[in-house]
Amino acid sequence: MSEPGRRPLRLPRSIAVLLVSAGLVQGCAALGGTAEPPDTFDLVAPRDVSAGPVRRGTQILIAEPGAVQALDSQNIVVETAPFAIQYLGDAQWGDRLPRLVQRRLAESFDRADRFDGVGLPGQGLAIDYQIVTNIAEFGIDIPAAAARIEIEVKLLDDRSGVVAADRRFAASVPVSRTGSPDDYVAALNAAFAGVATEIVAWSADLI
Repeated sequence: MSEPGRRPLRLPRSIAVLLVSAGLVQGCAALGGTAEPPDTFDLVAPRDVSAGPVRRGTQILIAEPGAVQALDSQNIVVETAPFAIQYLGDAQWGDRLPRLVQRRLAESFDRADRFDGVGLPGQGLAIDYQIVTNIAEFGIDIPAAAARIEIEVKLLDDRSGVVAADRRFAASVPVSRTGSPDDYVAALNAAFAGVATEIVAWSADLI
């Protein structure tokens, strides 16, 4: 799943996000009309995450991922050309993408049953390690006809504050350039399942 040789699109916070394509993002409803609510989609944690050795006596915390502004929302990102993105029209995530990724990563670690405890900030666990992440890429690449995800991960020793290891995890799943929102979200979920499974196994191997 990892793609170390590929340089993902990095979007500065000041980038102008294109919101005018009729096929992707629809604007306000017609004058005097009522806007239709967008379809809402969920990010799904993989069901089978039984990978890596068991680490009893260890508790981990899943921090909320960092992300550039274009990815820090409920919008589903579509890259239409190099350095040009749009948001998928009539569709959105059920929560901000970083929060969804955080929750689904926590579910993935929990389902793997490799650690004594898996928690989120504020849950009061005595933490041994933090899983600190950054969403580098998470969307549909139209020119490549693929759903692409890349997440940067740091394994942070909570007692010493030292980063024990870091790595980038990437996945790509083919899509049709004229696919539906359901098709695109299904491909993103498939890509996320691969990345999440790799992150869990890598963390369990190193802790």
